[in-house]
Amino acid sequence: MMISGKEVEMKSSKSILKMVVLAMLIAIGVVISPILRVEGMCPMAHFINIVCSVFMGPWYSLLCAFIIGVIRMAIMGIPPLALTGAIFGAFLSGVFYRLSKGKLIFAMLGEIIGTGIIGAIVSYPIMSLIWGKDGLSLFFYVPSFICGTLIGGSIAFFFLRKFADIGMLTKIQDMLGSKVFSDKSTILSNTISIATFGAILFFVFFMVPQVFKVEGEIWGYLAYGSIGLFLVLAVIYFIVKKFKGKNQSEGRFSD
Repeated sequence: MMISGKEVEMKSSKSILKMVVLAMLIAIGVVISPILRVEGMCPMAHFINIVCSVFMGPWYSLLCAFIIGVIRMAIMGIPPLALTGAIFGAFLSGVFYRLSKGKLIFAMLGEIIGTGIIGAIVSYPIMSLIWGKDGLSLFFYVPSFICGTLIGGSIAFFFLRKFADIGMLTKIQDMLGSKVFSDKSTILSNTISIATFGAILFFVFFMVPQVFKVEGEIWGYLAYGSIGLFLVLAVIYFIVKKFKGKNQSEGRFSD
């Protein structure tokens, strides 16, 4: 099968555009990584991981996370957590996104599992044996890593959700020559998203005392209060939207 010169040119231009976008994401990732950062928690790195995974796929996301981690270690003096806390989640985020045929929630889930569990466990021997840090255990970094992925992942999810709903996400994927997936909002998906956000806040408030070593019953109240509030909001949203949709359907039939 012959490939025309125009097709070759288009493929080449998409490859160049991919490199440009990858470089931009790396630059942005290095600049915004210090935001909200404490050792073992870098939420904005997970934001970049998920965005890159959705835009360009798992291999580009892995490369992006690796380069950002190396730059942060070389310039900012960040320990190897810059790599162990990014590369596994970046790759799994892209894999889960494609296996789910473009479900954004799965891109977030891949980041949580890859970084919050796998990356956190791998970090223990590296920081203990290679970096020489004392007082660590196998699951020492799990709470802070999961907390970071939940914060950064939720920001990425709602950012990409908006892009998908206005049709920009598929256009970006097409321009970059990536696999194109359509995942626009439905009443059910929005209901699940609202409830999920409550679950994310629950884990964040639940883990804050462990990560930052602070005490107080307020964190427990905030944790259970947030999940309860967003579950109620999810139910209200679902009922209101269903009722409104039913009335609109009945109005069309009566006309």
